[in-house]
Amino acid sequence: MLDTDRPEAGDDIHALFHGAPKSTEFRKLRKRLVQQVREATETFGMIRPGDKWLVCLSGGKDSYTLLAVLHELQWRGLLPVELLACNLDQGQPGFPATVLPEFLTKMGVPHRIEYQDTYSIVVDKVPQGRTYCALCSRLRRGNLYRIAREEGCTSVVLGHHRDDMLETFFMNLFHGGRLATMPPKLLNEEGDLTVLRPLAFVAEADCEKFARAMNYPVIPCDLCGSQDGLQRQQVKGILDEWERRTPGRRNVMFKALMNARPSHLVDPKLFDFAGLWPSAPSEGEAAQAQPDAGSIDSNSSEIPRLR
Repeated sequence: MLDTDRPEAGDDIHALFHGAPKSTEFRKLRKRLVQQVREATETFGMIRPGDKWLVCLSGGKDSYTLLAVLHELQWRGLLPVELLACNLDQGQPGFPATVLPEFLTKMGVPHRIEYQDTYSIVVDKVPQGRTYCALCSRLRRGNLYRIAREEGCTSVVLGHHRDDMLETFFMNLFHGGRLATMPPKLLNEEGDLTVLRPLAFVAEADCEKFARAMNYPVIPCDLCGSQDGLQRQQVKGILDEWERRTPGRRNVMFKALMNARPSHLVDPKLFDFAGLWPSAPSEGEAAQAQPDAGSIDSNSSEIPRLR
């Protein structure tokens, strides 16, 4: 379903910002969000003028924040792409299917609502006691790729923020045995779509403050919310505790993700440890070098023992 009705004239930049608080605190928050999203799009080369972005909305605080900030950047002339909002209704029992269509129509945001009952597939395929997230995510991603192609989009834009990326890093570290996280920009396997995460530098707490201040109709994800012992929730709890003990810890850890040093890790596929040897001395240096008493013959292949 496509809807391109425009909001009434006179709204602040866009209907998405109509009724925004006038407080200094909110203005600073809004400015920070815009700056961080702009920095992410520039740092990771996300923008190609004339492209069309499929902006994926779950109805959560993060996706509302993403949608609003992208429209502000577009209004300011800093995002020369076409935006199409998209919600994939996955058939979850009790999902308020009318909330997002009504909201997007009221805001004058071009959008497409797609219904695909992936919920039944997930419940049928995932063994009892296992989490739904992995299969649910794969099915959702496949449908979003299809929709993007049908709409002529070049990129699928997701609302994952800094804290999502940190949690994924530690989940891979603790449970997956690898150093990896959600990349801010990814080319899909077919090579025809990029996956973008413009909220890469944005804190989850700021998304929550923004969406709450704007009174957006946030829809919680209840598909796996009742399952205890989720790995992501456990990692989130650890990060929350670290942040409580040392404010700013999350920001420092995220900076580390942007400051990798392969020579100081232990992955031989990233760094040539086997070929790492001192360079041979020049002829002049070799002539000046005098062997110490008791040193082994320079022509010997014997490896001296350490004492």
